[in-house]
Amino acid sequence: MTQARGKFITFEGIDGAGKTTHLEWFREQLERSRVPAGASVVMTREPGGTSLGESLRQILLHEPMHLETEALLMFAARREHIATVIEPALSRGDWVLCDRFTDATFAYQGGGRGLSLDKLATLERWVQEGLEPDVTLLFDVPTQTASERRGAAREPDKFERESDGFFTRTRDEYLRRAAEAPRRFAIIDATQSIENIRVKLKDIVSSI
Repeated sequence: MTQARGKFITFEGIDGAGKTTHLEWFREQLERSRVPAGASVVMTREPGGTSLGESLRQILLHEPMHLETEALLMFAARREHIATVIEPALSRGDWVLCDRFTDATFAYQGGGRGLSLDKLATLERWVQEGLEPDVTLLFDVPTQTASERRGAAREPDKFERESDGFFTRTRDEYLRRAAEAPRRFAIIDATQSIENIRVKLKDIVSSI
């Protein structure tokens, strides 16, 4: 009997939205109630997810570079990630839970930095060959709330040091993407308490 293809689930949101707080908990919920017998949940992240991707992550988060170079490196890391981690896992029947994917590139490099969305769409088609998440959870908070949360975090990377204007544009692009694909996106009001957010997440787990 052929193993059914796994599900691809992504977590998105601007820095300070709090999505990372829920990743491990969400994985446990999937394993407990949704993932078929014999399958597992593969947790990964972008940029990163592979040895090459993690090396590129350090460059992308800390080194200044031309905007188009930044976008190309994001998609280079993504191509390696898809080819060596995501697609093999899905083909095995495993479920993939990824902290950021292409929506983040449209939001940060497109919305935040102003790179042409047409250029990003061209790279998306070339690199992903039709692959997209089955479900995307967008943790949404006002820019000011996210800024206050980031202020209490660790030493910031170059994106976390960006202005409120940058994050407003990034958030707007996330919401535009969500409006274009309402069947894929679930928008989470991340200003709520952790307990209330997890009530919503349990409903999402049940619906997958």
